[in-house]
Amino acid sequence: MNAPNTPGSKADRDALRHEMSAAGCTAADIAVEMRTRYRMRPREAWRHARGWTLQTAADRITQASSSHPGEAVAADASLVGKWEKWPGPSARRPSSAVLLAIASAYDCRPADLLDLHDRQELPDADVRALTQPRVERQAEPVAAPAAIAPPSAPDLVRLAADESATWAQWAEASNVGDIALEQLMAETRALATDYLTSDPVALFTRTRHLRDRTFNLLEGHQYPRQSADLYVAAGYLCGLLAWMSSDLGQLRDADTQGRTAWLCAELAGHNDLRAWVLSTRSKVCFWDGRLREAIAYARRGATCRPGGTVGVLLACQESDAWSQLGAQDEAIEALTRAEDLRDGVLDVDDIGGIFSCQPARQENYAAAVHLRVGEPEKALRAADNALTLMAGQTVRAYGTEAQIHISKASAHLATGEAEGALESLAPVLAMSPDHRLAPVTRRLHELTSSLGRQTGSATAGLRAAIEEFCVDSAPRQLALSPGQGAA
Repeated sequence: MNAPNTPGSKADRDALRHEMSAAGCTAADIAVEMRTRYRMRPREAWRHARGWTLQTAADRITQASSSHPGEAVAADASLVGKWEKWPGPSARRPSSAVLLAIASAYDCRPADLLDLHDRQELPDADVRALTQPRVERQAEPVAAPAAIAPPSAPDLVRLAADESATWAQWAEASNVGDIALEQLMAETRALATDYLTSDPVALFTRTRHLRDRTFNLLEGHQYPRQSADLYVAAGYLCGLLAWMSSDLGQLRDADTQGRTAWLCAELAGHNDLRAWVLSTRSKVCFWDGRLREAIAYARRGATCRPGGTVGVLLACQESDAWSQLGAQDEAIEALTRAEDLRDGVLDVDDIGGIFSCQPARQENYAAAVHLRVGEPEKALRAADNALTLMAGQTVRAYGTEAQIHISKASAHLATGEAEGALESLAPVLAMSPDHRLAPVTRRLHELTSSLGRQTGSATAGLRAAIEEFCVDSAPRQLALSPGQGAA
């Protein structure tokens, strides 16, 4: 469910601009409406009236100033934002040359860019120069002007050097530094780890905010290597939002996040990110019933030759989808491949958390696969191994642990031990509603279906407990909460 546009949001501004343009309003009319409706400073209002980003405005201002020798302006997105907010805090006063360049770029009068607050803070000389009307002198008959001599070679060389220097000032500027990029990746890693133990909706909001910060930085100007790092961070954040959206039952939104994450991976040219995004997309397809697509994404991810543990996870996901299709040989082959890949893992995962496949997570997949191919004893051993491994972990993923218990319960049912199944499910049934993710409820529904027409007090108690559990789940809470959605 998508939240409505907030007043002053980009979507709101675009709608207003299109509506006024269709009604025949000029850019000046739109700028006045923007100022009035959204309480903007005049320079910001004019930029939004044109529909430009900060970086687009910076490029236009730099270009416009080049026609005024000696008054060239090297603008960037950060500077434009500071000029717009002046004379507020953390702003920068625009010089007369800057205001003239902005007016030229926006095709307005310099006076249109000033309000009372600006006039009170600007030097009187600047105000007079910018606001006094131009006096057009009546043309008088004059002799034909003499031909203008072309610039001399030294002047031409000097002009070209000035132009290059102006461009270099723009190219050298960056809206993000290496420390800021390091902090951004640290926050991304923290979110990926926190998701294993935190309430999904609250963490979704934190992740969305960090993604928005990253997108805003990408709309500015930075060095190419910094842009690549920003695309990597954006890709992992969109991948994390895709994973969360899927766990909250919003598979269509998860697909959208996955496509954006893939675009970021391609723009960054980052193979490990490509592999993790393809793993995420395989996961979404699996829970959406698109099993052949899930297999294709998993195999494609393996061709990226990634480092870390993503290769293990991709093989597990392929095995999972094959087992759901009933292809026993293919499922076991992929599971064996995952074990071989585990032996060859040398690199540490760059992000970790949900973007990591620890041995307990691998055993969880193995338990589910053995169940589907009719090997409940092996499934029970894999589930017990997974729980033992998880007990030794500092961070225990509650979603994975719940699925391990469900696999163990299903194995007990397959061997006719309904009481053992109910006992195995006790930790799952005690989970907080905020932690009852869509994969967990789906696995429980599958377990209920496997009961068939079995009778008995233990079976009846199992059905009732599962039904009550699924009524109060995280996806259901999300669906009943107005304004929430996988944006």
